Amino acid sequence: MKFSRSFVQTALILFVFFTVCFGASATEGGGSVSSVNDWPWWGWSLILFGFCFLLGIVAIVAGVGGGILFVPIVSALFPFHLDFVRGAGLLVALAGALSAAPRLLRDGMASLRLALPLALASSLGALAGAQIGLALPGQTVELCLGVVILAVVALMFLAKRTDRPLVAHPDPLALSLGIGGRSTDAMGQEYDWNIRHFLPGVVVFMAIGFMAGMFGLGAGWANVPALNLLLGAPLKVAVGTSILIIAINGSASSWVYLNQGAVLPIIALPSVAGMMLGTRLGAVLLPKVKPAAIRWVVIAFLSLAGIRSMLAGLGVL
Repeated sequence: MKFSRSFVQTALILFVFFTVCFGASATEGGGSVSSVNDWPWWGWSLILFGFCFLLGIVAIVAGVGGGILFVPIVSALFPFHLDFVRGAGLLVALAGALSAAPRLLRDGMASLRLALPLALASSLGALAGAQIGLALPGQTVELCLGVVILAVVALMFLAKRTDRPLVAHPDPLALSLGIGGRSTDAMGQEYDWNIRHFLPGVVVFMAIGFMAGMFGLGAGWANVPALNLLLGAPLKVAVGTSILIIAINGSASSWVYLNQGAVLPIIALPSVAGMMLGTRLGAVLLPKVKPAAIRWVVIAFLSLAGIRSMLAGLGVL
């Protein structure tokens, strides 16, 4: 039986994680505890790993990014400070993007010429958002997070994607930069594509990066509609290019959280490992389930998490 390189890498991460966890429990006298409040530090990490494994399955089946699910739901259910959850959320989104980006580029599903200027704008916004998000009071961040999550729910509910948008007047600046290419539609026919509204798109991606860096949400929830509906990129190209942009701006904002000490390995490592394994299983299960039903469950969970964050920010909870 042959295993892919990424599978072996994930298995090694899990081996190191469980070795550290149970090694620490042995040094603490076998890890025996008298109550839930006295759990060893690795107890919550193991639960988080299992939860993120399930979250990864749901993310793939529902067609949403793991980052947008991770921060609001984990912050609502786990006793972790929001700063640490946001830092781990960025790494969750970054890990998935970095694993997928090379293949998307190799298969021609992502446009490097389109991604680079938008990723630069998004990275600048992400750096500013990460700095401001870590400097703001916790209640203010909770309130803003709740508003953003509910806006994401509205976007998921209302946005209609187009497989092959009609671009009647390509953007001159984009044409001069050589942004465009060829893609295939649902019938397998090739066609040339171009984009529109390039400069407004740069501004929009800076704002998306700001929110992604501030809340650790990843950015696929906004990147794909912006690329597809605003700029007019084909849906396949929009999805692939969005992942490439996340791989770039996620790296930038993650360094801010690392520098500020807001990334804890006992939270980030099980989150990333669980999500990576969950998404693999979700990809296998995808043809056998009904994504529409799962998507409505995700929308319901995000709505509750967004309302909870708003109430916490207002001091009600």
